[in-house]
Amino acid sequence: MQDYRCGIGFDVHQFATGRKLILGGIEIPHDLGLAGHSDADVLIHAIIDALLGAAGLGDIGHHFPDTDPAYKGISSLALLDVTQQKVRKAGWHIGNIDATIVAQRPQLAGYIDRMRDSLDAVIRIGRDRISVKATTTERLGFAGREEGMAALATATLYRQVV
Repeated sequence: MQDYRCGIGFDVHQFATGRKLILGGIEIPHDLGLAGHSDADVLIHAIIDALLGAAGLGDIGHHFPDTDPAYKGISSLALLDVTQQKVRKAGWHIGNIDATIVAQRPQLAGYIDRMRDSLDAVIRIGRDRISVKATTTERLGFAGREEGMAALATATLYRQVV
């Protein structure tokens, strides 16, 4: 018999000048980046919260607090690697990831495959089990006004129950 769990993650970051825009572990050409303690990869942060939530391990702020200088400017791919190790150590296998980036711009369709490859290089579940999508808010809200970006993610975990 198998035990299944599903987790949900959500993250938001404000746009900032003088920073690179990193999404899914890759740099996206844009005139603005995202503000944050780490590299502010809103997509990976949502995925981390989904994984931690499904495993019952808390949230990203608990594991990687923005008050800890060790995480200043760190690549979110490194945080994702630590997270997947914690999830696996707790006895879980990652079944799939489904994520959506919410942004008015830049246009992200041409970068989705590279994001999926980048994510799979860390979590190693197969690119076909990682879905990344992008949508706009039709110019509504903070994302529509191009003040920032959001991301939502779900993660399914499973383990064998004896």
